[in-house]
Amino acid sequence: MMRRGLLCGMLAMGLVAGIAGSAFAEKNWPEFRGDGDGKAPNADLPLEWSESKNVTWKTKIRGKGWSSPVVWGDQIWLTSANSGGSRRYAICVDKNTGEIIHNKALFNVAAPQYIHPFNSYASPTPAIEAGRVYITFGAAGTACLDTETGKKLWERTDLKCNHFRGAGSSPIIFDDLLIMNFDGSDYQYAIALDKKTGETVWRTDRSIEFKDLDENGEPIRDGDWRKGFATPTIMQVNGNPVLISLGAKAGYAYDPYTGTELWRYEERENHSAAVRPVIGSGMVFCQTGLPRGQLWAIKPGGEGVINGTDHVAWKYDRNVPKKPSMIYLDGKLFMCDDNGVGTCLDAKTGEDIWRDRIGGKYTASPLYADGRIYFFDETGKTKVIKADDEFKMLAENELESGFMASPAVSGDAMFVRTKTHLYRIEKQD
Repeated sequence: MMRRGLLCGMLAMGLVAGIAGSAFAEKNWPEFRGDGDGKAPNADLPLEWSESKNVTWKTKIRGKGWSSPVVWGDQIWLTSANSGGSRRYAICVDKNTGEIIHNKALFNVAAPQYIHPFNSYASPTPAIEAGRVYITFGAAGTACLDTETGKKLWERTDLKCNHFRGAGSSPIIFDDLLIMNFDGSDYQYAIALDKKTGETVWRTDRSIEFKDLDENGEPIRDGDWRKGFATPTIMQVNGNPVLISLGAKAGYAYDPYTGTELWRYEERENHSAAVRPVIGSGMVFCQTGLPRGQLWAIKPGGEGVINGTDHVAWKYDRNVPKKPSMIYLDGKLFMCDDNGVGTCLDAKTGEDIWRDRIGGKYTASPLYADGRIYFFDETGKTKVIKADDEFKMLAENELESGFMASPAVSGDAMFVRTKTHLYRIEKQD
């Protein structure tokens, strides 16, 4: 098949109401959701595809893993594990040919923790930069690899956490730090490692007080109310970086250099946040998780617990997704809940612009490109809608297996991981 040339973008940072957003480097897709927002605005992606249309290559991926692909240069990295979780793999695929370059067993785990059948033993997405890729399986191990040779440069296997249902939080790179969330039934903390050596720079325990006794004085041992799966993000507030990190029953803002807590909100009726926050309109938008999550719009800059203050701009609780993240675009928030109900909100007020049924069930986060939003469901269907203030379905595409991982983009090519394969999808000349 003919392959299209790739467009080289430049990484740039822009300010939106005093908060830094991203213009996005469209050659590389370095973390979960690319630059954190799931947007590739200049990519010329196909509207339609199938197993026989607009697929440049298709590569089978060994084992089971829900981690999303990341892209740097001509490499794609993702992770996988065997069915019992005793072996954890890092896999590198040639972006142009689909050939597997590295298929490296990183960790042998003698006693894998229990995972929920819905999860996988390789759900956290890697983070990548020039020459290095950072891979975590939560408490089972975190490692840094040389991207050319696949050699392990450092590893950590001492970070304790009973993930209870399995790990899901992905790492992010900030300056010389690798930052991660560890929210389990026993330990709940955020941590920053020196990305060059793997040594701990700071570790901050979650400050919310979990109730250890119920109303009858009986011990509470339900780890579901303590665990989380969310990936942190960095925002700029008055020229200073702030780490936004969602845990169980609370969301936190930290100084990313020191781990000092700046403020937090508490939402004790929900737990297990699994999304990456998005930024826009001078606010950060946080989804609070299970069992019936809310969406909070928060103005940064508060102190202590900000519940009941002017820093909470609005809350929304109708069809808020529990696993898929959102798209912020031009003052609007687009989202699709786990059961296929799509919503567009006014980001400043939280008021409905439209609500409609997209259909399907969703774990993967959506993608925005060139005026369209792509939603990837658990059966392998992708619904494409117009990113507008009126709902319009543009296309429905289908591949042979379902989506648990979120997509990546490089140039005009989209890389999607199903439960069994990795695909390169692009317009064919």
